[in-house]
Amino acid sequence: MLCNLSTITDIYVKTGSHADAGAGKKRLVLMSVTGMLKTMIPISRFNKGEANKIFDEVETTGTKIVVKNNKPACVLISPAQYESLMEMLSDYVLREEAETRMEHYDSSENRTQEQMLREFGITQSELDAMDVELE
Repeated sequence: MLCNLSTITDIYVKTGSHADAGAGKKRLVLMSVTGMLKTMIPISRFNKGEANKIFDEVETTGTKIVVKNNKPACVLISPAQYESLMEMLSDYVLREEAETRMEHYDSSENRTQEQMLREFGITQSELDAMDVELE
């Protein structure tokens, strides 16, 4: 996806509650520069004892960017957003690994079940008698 960086500054994932996305489905939310400015909060608000209010704002409105000396110092996101981002990152890593493996896939190295049983010295009846529990 191509983005004009002068108008799009931040991309993050939000879950559920959007009518088109459906509950629990991921969707990308693009934030404009003005939207980003609304999420910026000075670190002095923490010094004034407003941490609980800020955390409530994060829970209801989403991301907050904490600014220290006019520079972003950290980004606050809700636990649900963090979990969603980590899940998306994990999915991406797994997809990359699968694509790498498929690039090197050689079907001539496949073996049938019968070949594997012979290779490991196991009979079908021994395999059938095994009690296996999958999680």
